[in-house]
Amino acid sequence: MRLPILDPKDLTAEQKPLYDDMRAGIKDHFKGFVNMREDGALLGPWNPWVREPRFGKPVWELVKAIASNPLLPAPVREVAILVTGSHFRSGYELYAHVLVAEQRGLSDEKLATIVAGQRPVDLTRQEAVAYDVASALVGGGVLPELTWRAAVKEFGEHGAAELSYLVGVYCMVSVTLNTFDVPVPD
Repeated sequence: MRLPILDPKDLTAEQKPLYDDMRAGIKDHFKGFVNMREDGALLGPWNPWVREPRFGKPVWELVKAIASNPLLPAPVREVAILVTGSHFRSGYELYAHVLVAEQRGLSDEKLATIVAGQRPVDLTRQEAVAYDVASALVGGGVLPELTWRAAVKEFGEHGAAELSYLVGVYCMVSVTLNTFDVPVPD
């Protein structure tokens, strides 16, 4: 871990409003895994973001936008997030989203296969499209036309765009977590 956990009583005037907003957002949208200490200190990507409000605030606004009122079904979102986390070998992201994905009905077999960087054979059609889009995007280059068309067919144009933004946001989350070597909670 490259950054000490920021104690809430040590927040600056610039950090405090961001911390308060993050804390409220975490309670609303990021449940089922350890993301805060008993004293209210933020864990995961939130600690680095709150430490650097100049960058953390706009990133947090984007995270809130992608988490609020999603068009995509929850299991589809989790598949895309886990493909991204697996690509970056982002321990905290995988820890958190395996737990969330279990709550959203994805089987341990599917999750283990995705975390291993492979495509499960028993994905639903929508999960398969999410897997293919995320895998192609994190692999680099232009998303193949047939993959884009499959996403539009399954989720509509706005849902397909949301899927792209979701993968992009979780690339940023993974990079944040990896940059600061954020550990998985005990």
